[in-house]
Amino acid sequence: MAVGLACVACFCLVVMVGGDPCLIISEINADNPRLDTTEFVELYHTSGQRAPLDGYTLVFYNGNGNIAYKVLDLKGHSTDDRGFFLVGSVDMLPKPAILLPPNTVQNGPDAIVLYRTPAARYNEKMNVTAVGLVDAVVYMTRRTGGAEFLADMLTPGEPAFVEDEMALEGDESIERCLLSEDRWGFQVSSPSPGQRNNCTPPTAPLTIPLITELKLGGGQVEGLVELTEAPSAGSLVLVVWDGKTDRVSVSVDVDVDTSRNGLISVTIEKSYMKGDESGAVAIYNGKATDFPVGSPLSQIQPLDAFVYAGPGNKPSANLTETLIPGRQPYQLSNSLREGGFYLSRCGVATWARDPGIFWEAPQTPGLPNQCPWPKICPHSNVVPGGTDSPPHLPPWGNTDFLINELNTDTPGAAEDGEYIELWHPSGRRVSLQDIWILLFSAHNNKPYREISLSGHFTTSKGYFLLGSDRLVPAPSLRLPPNTIQNGPDAVALYRSPFGPPSAAQRGIPTKGLLDAVVYRQRGSDREAQELSKALTPGQLPLLEDPEVLPGDEALSRCRGLYPYDLSAFSVAPPTPLRENSCPRPPPAPDGVVISEVASNHWTNHSQQRAFVELHGPPMTDLQGLVLSVFDQERSGTVIALPLTGSINRDGFYIIGNVTGADQTFPEGSTIPGRGAVVLCYDLFSICRAGTALTNSSLRDVLVFSENRQLLSSLSTTRGRQVIPALRSVEDGPVTLSRCSCCEVRSPSSWTTSSATPHSTNLCPSSTFSSQIDLCLGPLSTDWQEQVGDCSGLIQGKGVSEVADYLEQRCHCGISALYLQASALGLQIGLIVAVILVLGLGAALVTYFYRRRRPLDYYTMELSEHGEGLSDL
Repeated sequence: MAVGLACVACFCLVVMVGGDPCLIISEINADNPRLDTTEFVELYHTSGQRAPLDGYTLVFYNGNGNIAYKVLDLKGHSTDDRGFFLVGSVDMLPKPAILLPPNTVQNGPDAIVLYRTPAARYNEKMNVTAVGLVDAVVYMTRRTGGAEFLADMLTPGEPAFVEDEMALEGDESIERCLLSEDRWGFQVSSPSPGQRNNCTPPTAPLTIPLITELKLGGGQVEGLVELTEAPSAGSLVLVVWDGKTDRVSVSVDVDVDTSRNGLISVTIEKSYMKGDESGAVAIYNGKATDFPVGSPLSQIQPLDAFVYAGPGNKPSANLTETLIPGRQPYQLSNSLREGGFYLSRCGVATWARDPGIFWEAPQTPGLPNQCPWPKICPHSNVVPGGTDSPPHLPPWGNTDFLINELNTDTPGAAEDGEYIELWHPSGRRVSLQDIWILLFSAHNNKPYREISLSGHFTTSKGYFLLGSDRLVPAPSLRLPPNTIQNGPDAVALYRSPFGPPSAAQRGIPTKGLLDAVVYRQRGSDREAQELSKALTPGQLPLLEDPEVLPGDEALSRCRGLYPYDLSAFSVAPPTPLRENSCPRPPPAPDGVVISEVASNHWTNHSQQRAFVELHGPPMTDLQGLVLSVFDQERSGTVIALPLTGSINRDGFYIIGNVTGADQTFPEGSTIPGRGAVVLCYDLFSICRAGTALTNSSLRDVLVFSENRQLLSSLSTTRGRQVIPALRSVEDGPVTLSRCSCCEVRSPSSWTTSSATPHSTNLCPSSTFSSQIDLCLGPLSTDWQEQVGDCSGLIQGKGVSEVADYLEQRCHCGISALYLQASALGLQIGLIVAVILVLGLGAALVTYFYRRRRPLDYYTMELSEHGEGLSDL
């Protein structure tokens, strides 16, 4: 017997031709009580017949390291006559086709993946890949995490499934069951190797009655509606709606005293619920007198509803969206069987108001439904690229889907251009399973529409659009015109795997809330106070001002990815399924640079914290700047944070989850061990993407990674980087500090030092320097030493090259900041030059001294030659 339904399936399947059977992972038992001697993996071919398995490979991945620990080539094997194929322990019964030693299947966090490509592509110790993926299950046995990377790679948009060992007495397994229409999920149940899974519908909650069986009589026999008992729901009324006129055909009070085995049967006259015409059945709180025959469609939300489309005609969009928002009517077949149609609730989905849960099955009044085993393939999607694995989903903290753009009021009376645009921060195709949109009215603070998006996917760029049926481009989910109210109202986005959010909570639900926008028209915002208090506390409702722009306008997300943050929105031109057209930011502030960066992955010190310090002129406004963080292990940005506020009076601004920070990182996000930090000035969408940054966009960059692609994409100077040298700090937290102000985007400006947030960085000082004279000649291409002149080598560019050379050999934090150009030959030359100058000076002094002092004529003596001449 099935126990409670857990989270929906984690799977990703290649597209099959409509109606074609496929091979799926049907059941997994990875953890047995005591000794793991009955582990197994069950595959199932949806044809229910024998099928060859040539070309398929089963790979087991370890979540610790995300590498394959077991690879099984299924060539030469086939399913049994009922479509089942078992891989399992040698001691289990029935005997598996492929035997495994005990304790082979790891307990988790791990993954099991079915591929369909040549087996030579896969081998043990290989990294996880999505190339050739057919089906995948990512699982854990405890709710401690550790499978996030596997889930993002193999089942994007879906969390890992938990095999709860406390769910049942004895053993349990993870079993795949049909949720609704062609969408599958997993639940924990008793093991059933080689047999149909225990996919019985879950026990209905006592607060909500659910329709379990229907008989559409076709005008020949009476109709029948069976529903579950719900004592706390109060008085109930069953209403049959005409699919042509949207009016009440008949209403019947539900007699709860006729309950048998917790089920209540209500008989409907044979002139209604014929099965050859469109219509609907709905259950409401109230009495039959509240829904007189012929009255128009009520806007009161039903507790449960079933809408069906007869052959050749469909119910109106108004009837469908009012009773089963976001769902499709059940399409009846063209041939009416004798005795009518018998439909049973067979899907294991827990939510109400979904005809996709019903299948044609034998009638079992007052007894559990007898549901056939489905022969359809799970709802599927193609892995993008086909040859390469999809990019890893960036870990945007706990950020999930976001409301990206909202247009609630369009020009004209038709209101046929309204829409709500969602976006996933991964920027790629992601499942919307378990996602709900609730449209709230401020008049009563209750939802007037609850729309399930399960079964839908975003576009390849992460967008999802729902809106008016005349909207261009066409929305994925169409709404009747004038559905979205103009305000004061609210739009809220939820993740709710167990049905409508309003069913689990009274008042304005907040559990599972992902994002919300409260908006208003011109005038007072008092009516929306309760909605604001619950959904966007401390913030005023947004105004979609029709006078800001000529023509139509929308509320567009332009500043940040924080949920329920109304300051992130601006009035802008509508851009459904396109990049938002946001106002340009103000002029970039001058003189603001990255001053210090730390990652909590660099050391195990208790005080090691992740933060980024900016430095600039005191009181400089930072509006328009975005701090982006890249991780070399993942594609795209992992943090994109619009900066708020201003530089403090001391010239510092701290971003991080540290004491005294001016702004914090998004929850769950941090600085990676290897990556880059970018100070960007541009539209938030451009800074967030990080792929089209220009020199004007890049205000400053620090790359602490050796990843060539990252270095190239961020246009760093000469493609160089700075790697933290842990040995240069004896004890304490380590940071990368700027010590040369203020040349931006220059690796030579940085060094490794102790952390100094909100204060001057610790930098190399000549006071504590030691002098070492080196003469290093340049290296040739064959790395043989060349004899050359050292003159000019340690000048300009040469300083950085020498620093890099020394750092590669000692890993002790040497940078260009530690070196000072000094050549021994130059010093000797200077000394000789000084001596020569002094000698020349002495000679000149002697010469001029003698010139200025003539000889003494009183002491002169005539020569002998002169005296001879006087005697003549």
